[in-house]
Parts: sequence; structure tokens; C-alpha cells
Amino acid sequence: MLPLSGVKVLDLSRVLAGPYCSMILADLGADVVKVEMPKKGDDSRAFGPFVNGESAYFMSINRNKKSITLNLKAPKGKEIFKNLVKKFDVVLENFRPGTMERLGLGYDVLKKINPGLIYAACSGYGQTGPYTDRPAYDAVIQAMGGLMSITGFPEGRPTRVGASIADITAGLFTTIGIMAALVKRKSTGEGDMVDIAMLDSIVAVLENAIARYEITGKVPGPIGNRHPSITPFESFRVSDGEIMVAVGNDDLWAKFCQAIDKPELIDEPKFKTNPQRVENYDALKPILQSVMAQKSVDEWILILEKAGVPCSPINTIDRVVNHPQVMARDMIVKIHHPTAGEIKIPGSPLKFNNAKVIFNPAPILGQHTDEILKELLNMNENEINMLRNNEII
Repeated sequence: MLPLSGVKVLDLSRVLAGPYCSMILADLGADVVKVEMPKKGDDSRAFGPFVNGESAYFMSINRNKKSITLNLKAPKGKEIFKNLVKKFDVVLENFRPGTMERLGLGYDVLKKINPGLIYAACSGYGQTGPYTDRPAYDAVIQAMGGLMSITGFPEGRPTRVGASIADITAGLFTTIGIMAALVKRKSTGEGDMVDIAMLDSIVAVLENAIARYEITGKVPGPIGNRHPSITPFESFRVSDGEIMVAVGNDDLWAKFCQAIDKPELIDEPKFKTNPQRVENYDALKPILQSVMAQKSVDEWILILEKAGVPCSPINTIDRVVNHPQVMARDMIVKIHHPTAGEIKIPGSPLKFNNAKVIFNPAPILGQHTDEILKELLNMNENEINMLRNNEII
């Protein structure tokens, strides 16, 4: 049995941050019902590339969920939603703050219907503060949160991280908040509201950039692929490409120097300890680069791995999806979608000894509407057909 088996999630979220959260909850066994607008659905259903008319983007982050369509602007749609809330443990949404309140479906309303409800709101700036009403997307948050200012190379422009990291970290923190609230509810019987902001999430993962600024007063900037506090810990140009090397401590420094046939550097006063290597980076880098340039990626990987020095080629995505370690960990999985056919999507990094994450395809828009209305609200065919005719579902 998966850890969240029996937990029911009513998911109003769309695009990425919220759906990423609900995907994790579904992977962990929660029964996730995705609520979408009739005829249109989640915005990301319109994001390419497409397979037989189905969005690969949507399918990659909405596995293991059910889909119902429901018009929350219509009074009857609101009534149905409130009745569903009585049956669920969690409501998840990532609308701009105030949207649910304007619909008459905010937390203060829903908690009266279901006092044990966990209500999770994931938004750009959170439910409080002067920016709470502003719209937000991942790139905007990466810029505002300072992440772009420390990404890239010193002479280059501020750079967006290649993945939508603001959305994804917000989704992860929302997942953590929901699970913590569920644990708390077991002992108190009370529900709670989880308020997660994308901006907060990026600030939280700036790591030592804030610490460096607060201690030194110097504003961190982009430094390419090197680590600001560890040396050598960066990519090197080699004869046929680049390789990433991570010499994380002084023991590894000795191993690295032996492996590259530069043992004299081990006890060189300017480079003997990590703080000294960081301080004298400008002197050390050319020495190491001249050595590294003499061999190929494959040659250095063989040498450094044998010496126990962490390293890697800089893989392109085609290599990642076929990497033996990635494959061995089931991180690329095949699923069969009723319309798209067989597709490959990222697997789950969550592994358990006594349970296994299963992968069901993302739902077609409204695929489970009739099933949910019949099973949970005891509606009959005539009632459902009338709702459909009136564009409620």
C-alpha cells in the first residue's frame, strides 16, 4: 500500500506548480480528482508538443489523476463543488489570491462545510504582502527572487535556469505542507490552510547566496559553473568537450592531484586547504585547465572515477533518457494513453521497500466526470445529461 492511499484530493490547479504537487500526491497513492473547465480544461492541454492531439506537456505532469469538468462560475457548479468538498481531505488550487473568494469558494467558506479540510493555495506571491494580487510566471519569479542574477557566466546576461524551477520548488513545498497538515490533523482532527508562494520558495533555495551577502556585504553575481565556496568544483574544457569535477574536500583534493599527475599541488601552500584554494582560485584554475585539456571526456572519466573523484560528462537530454543509471532506477517509464498511445515520461524518484509507485496515463478532459458524480454524489444519468446540456459539466 502506498503512503497516501485513502487520501482524497480535489485539484483545481493548472499548468505546473499545482499539478506538479498533485502528481506527487497521486504517485504516493492519493486519489486525485482534477477539476477542469468544460470544453477547455487545464491551460497546459494547449501546450505542445502534441501526440495525436494530446499535449505531451500535460501528460508528463498529470499522470495517476482523474479528470472531471465543472463550471465553477455557475451556481449549480458551485453547489456540486461544495458537495464534493464534503467527501475530500484536500483542496488544492493555484489561482491568484482572491479568486476563490470571489467565486464564494474560499477557505473560510469551505472549512465550514468540511472542518477537517486541508486547503492548499499555491500562488506567485502568497496570500499576504503588497504583491499578493500580482500575476506571476516562473521566469518572472526567477528574476524577482534573485536566481537569475547568480546564474550564468560573469560577462554574460542574467540567465533563467533551464527548468521551471520556481514552479517546481513551489509544487514541492506545497506537497510538504499538505502532508504536514495531514499528519497534524491525525492528532488534532482539525484542518488547516497551507499558503505557499513561488517567490518564497525561490528565496528559500538561494542556498548560500544570502548567507554570503549577509556576512560579507558583497552582492553575489554569476560565476559560471564553479562553486562559490569550494575549489575546484566546476567544469573544465577537455580535448573533445567539457567535464564536471567536484573536489568537495581536502582528501578528494589529494586524490585529484594524484589522478591528474600533479602531486606537487597537494601540499603547495597556496592550494593545500579548500579556503586557500578558493582564495587563490585565479592562480589555480589555469594550472588545472592546462592539464585537463590534454585528454578527452572518456579518458578523464575513467581516470577520475578510478581515483574516487566525483565527476561527470555534461550530458544532453538524449543521453540522460538512455543513461544506464537513469534506466536502472526506472526514471523513464512507458505509459499507454488511450489517445496518444505509448509515450515515455519521467518516472518518480520516490522509492519504497514495501510499495511501488504505479503509472497510469494522464486523463482525457472530463474522462471521469460521470463516474465521480455517480459514485460520490449519487447522481443518475438524467441528472448528469441535464448538467451537460446546461454546460455545468
